[in-house]
Amino acid sequence: MTTPETPQQPQAQPPQQPPAPQQAPAVPQAPAPQAPAPQPVAVATAPQPPHGAPPPGMTPMAPAPAVPAPPSAWQQAMNNAYTSPIPIKKTNLGHALTSEWTKIKSVRSTMWTLGVFLLLVIGIGLLAVAQTDDADYVDVPFTIPAFFGLILGQICLITLGVLVTSSEYGTGMIRTTFTASPQRSRVLAAKALVFFVLAFVVSAGSIFFVGLVASGAHSGPGVGEVSWMDTVFKGGLYVSLLGVLALAVGSMLRHSAGAITTMLGLVLVPAIMPAFLGIWSSTEKLGEKMEEYNAISSLAEIFKIDSSLDGGGGGQLLLLVVVTAGALAGAFALLEKRDV
Repeated sequence: MTTPETPQQPQAQPPQQPPAPQQAPAVPQAPAPQAPAPQPVAVATAPQPPHGAPPPGMTPMAPAPAVPAPPSAWQQAMNNAYTSPIPIKKTNLGHALTSEWTKIKSVRSTMWTLGVFLLLVIGIGLLAVAQTDDADYVDVPFTIPAFFGLILGQICLITLGVLVTSSEYGTGMIRTTFTASPQRSRVLAAKALVFFVLAFVVSAGSIFFVGLVASGAHSGPGVGEVSWMDTVFKGGLYVSLLGVLALAVGSMLRHSAGAITTMLGLVLVPAIMPAFLGIWSSTEKLGEKMEEYNAISSLAEIFKIDSSLDGGGGGQLLLLVVVTAGALAGAFALLEKRDV
C-alpha cells in the first residue's frame, strides 16, 4: 500500500521595499549679503589718578601692617636644635688655668723632671750640709748648699718649660687645645702662669728645706748671722724665670730638641765664653759682662758666695725679667700670626 505524498509548501519570500525616490540635483544659492562691521567710537574718559593714589573724593587709608613671612626650614631646624642639659658658661682664664694644670700634672715628663730636680737640689744640698762645719756658715747663708744642686737642677726646669709647649706641637694635641679654647693668647698665658707657680713652689721649697736642715745641723757663735730667707725667694724666682724663658722659646721654635739645645746654649755658653774673650783687649769688656751676668754667676751672687758683693743679684734678676718678657712677647706675637 502506497503512502500519499505530502505536497511541498512554497517558501515565504521577504517583502520587497519600494525604490527610494531620486533626489533633485542641488541648485547653488547666491551668498547672503553681510552687514558692514561697526566702527569703534571714541568715548571720552575722565583722567585716572596716578598709580597708588586714592580716587578723588576719598581719604587715603593707612597702609596695612606687614605680615611676617613664615620661618624657613633651616630656621625651624635651628629652633628645634638639641639643647644640652649641661649648663653652658662663658669661658675665661680660670678655665684655661684649670685645663693646663690638669695637663701638666698628668704627664710623665713633669714627674721625671721635677723628681730629678728635687733629687739634685736636696740630695746634693744634704751632702754638702753633712760635709761642712759650723765655721763655714759664718759669712754665708744656710742655703748655700742648695746652690750646688741648683747649678744642675736648673736644667731640669728648662727642660720641663720647653716640654710644656713644644710637646703638644709634636703630638698634634695643640689643635685640640685651640679648638677647645680658640683664644690662643689665653692658652699661652695659662701655660706660663701654671708653670711659673709650679716651678717657683718646687724650687723655693727645696731651697728652704736645705736651709732649714743646715740651720738645724750647724750652730755656734757667729753662725747664721747672714740672712738666708731672701735667697729662698730670689733663688726660686731666678730658676723659675729661666723655665718660663724656655717655655717661650719652645713656643716660638715648636721643636723640643731645638728649644732645649738653644736654652742650654744660653745658660752654658756665657759661662764659658769669657775665658776666650779675655784673650783680646777689644772683647775683654764683653767677656767681663758675660761673666757677671751668666746663669751660674747670677746664682752665686744671689746666694752671697762672695761677701764683697752687696748687690744680692738684683741686676741679674732684672736682666732675666727683661729677657723673659721679650721672649714671651715674641711668643704671643708668633702664636697669633702663624698657623697651628
